[in-house]
Amino acid sequence: MHGGVDGGVNEVSGVGCSLEWKFSQVFGERAVGEEVQEVDIISAIEFDKCGDHLATGDRGGRVVLFERTDTKDHGIPRKDLERTDSSIGRHPEFRYKTEFQSHEPEFDYLKSLEIEEKINKIRWCQTANSSLFLLSTNDKTIKFWKVQEKKVKKISDMNMDATKAAGNGCAAKSCSKPHLSNGGYADKFSSSLNGLSFPPEGIASLHLPVVVTSKETSLVARCRRVYAHAHDYHINSISNNSDGETFISADDLRINLWNLEISNESFNIVDVKPRNMEDLTEVITSAEFHPSHCNTLAYSSSKGSIRLIDLRQSALCDSHAKLFEEQDVPSSRSFFTEIIASISDVKFARDGRYMLSRDYMTLKLWDTNMDSGPVATFQVHEHLKPKLCDLYENDSIFDKFECCLSGNGQRVATGSYSNLFRVFGCAPGSTDAATLEASKNPMRRQVQTPSRPSRSLSSITRVVRRGSEGPRVDSNGNSFDFTTKLLHLAWHPSENSIACAAANSLYMYYA
Repeated sequence: MHGGVDGGVNEVSGVGCSLEWKFSQVFGERAVGEEVQEVDIISAIEFDKCGDHLATGDRGGRVVLFERTDTKDHGIPRKDLERTDSSIGRHPEFRYKTEFQSHEPEFDYLKSLEIEEKINKIRWCQTANSSLFLLSTNDKTIKFWKVQEKKVKKISDMNMDATKAAGNGCAAKSCSKPHLSNGGYADKFSSSLNGLSFPPEGIASLHLPVVVTSKETSLVARCRRVYAHAHDYHINSISNNSDGETFISADDLRINLWNLEISNESFNIVDVKPRNMEDLTEVITSAEFHPSHCNTLAYSSSKGSIRLIDLRQSALCDSHAKLFEEQDVPSSRSFFTEIIASISDVKFARDGRYMLSRDYMTLKLWDTNMDSGPVATFQVHEHLKPKLCDLYENDSIFDKFECCLSGNGQRVATGSYSNLFRVFGCAPGSTDAATLEASKNPMRRQVQTPSRPSRSLSSITRVVRRGSEGPRVDSNGNSFDFTTKLLHLAWHPSENSIACAAANSLYMYYA
């Protein structure tokens, strides 16, 4: 299993079954010639644990939620879905649920620092009483959100008909004085009741407007807690613990441990800041809790290493339990070696046995029981090696691509340029590899959408079609369009379905 695997398009050879990936649906697709607003660009994607909800965050500080509809519409139980899906060829289908403004732009007057509202990460928390809970963070502040359905409250009508006043040619002010049940007259109320019609025989009682609860419901997002003032540098990761009570947040030099119920204090568990900042050689790039061991977490560095730490060893985890890194070949070192070795994302497999890391050129799969080197390496940008100088000059070499694993751990995926994403089979002996373009909708059409508020995804165009996709590449199968890049993607926790972001559009594929 150890060795290099280069990606083709749905090619099958050797052991393993190749999946045929198909376009499912798209949200927020641009019309031809429409410019993308900076605030609408998606910056985070996350499925919840059961896969029934999907959240996206954007550079404008909004969080948009989608919910799955195909299981509800067809009444297929969750436990039978995987078996039924393969038999009738159905695929996951989502629809827009709600959106809310999570973060606003801020300014730190003490440091003269502008804090962007851009959502860096979203993490789902445990669902309770049909309410959804999630964490979202920008560079400095983490927020804990509760989204729930609430019954709509309305104002009841009075038992007087305002429409009859126009029909009888007079207003309450000029008509005969109606007799009230208390024996008084409406003279002193005429100015406030102008336009309302009183019956000639009078009324037994006057019903004043009251607040009543209707059968209608609306989704309400409420910020339950704000975790702030704990990071001097930009937050790059947040991760929930399997205990359901704590989570971590990581910046370039520190990792903090929080309790969900306590927002005014956190514990610093990792600190790599040297006494003299001139001695700084590496920074933390990503961190994640083990999916089932609440005492274990992993964090990656800009030097291409992953450290596994055990919270039971000491309060400050300044020493690691295991170190995972691949030794460089001295003859192959260059000016760019350290830059492209920096790990931009690390993820645990669902069973916790394997870890997946993404550096600029490759995906690497690691066995947590074997720290001598990765068990598999997948070449993503091998064809870009001759262009590293150009990539350095336009800063593309610092792009941070995310990675994800399938629920069964048999496949991995990551993004590339020209809005391409690549899927690799990682089972022993598998050569399954596919390259797809997320910006090509096989059923692209112009749909007249109603006017919508600025920076809103509430009126979105959804197109569903089961057609195969092909990449837009040159004759050698390589892409060189660095202006479009697919940085963010997520794999459904139990099915072969991938959600990925191309600028402001959310594309979904299934196999």
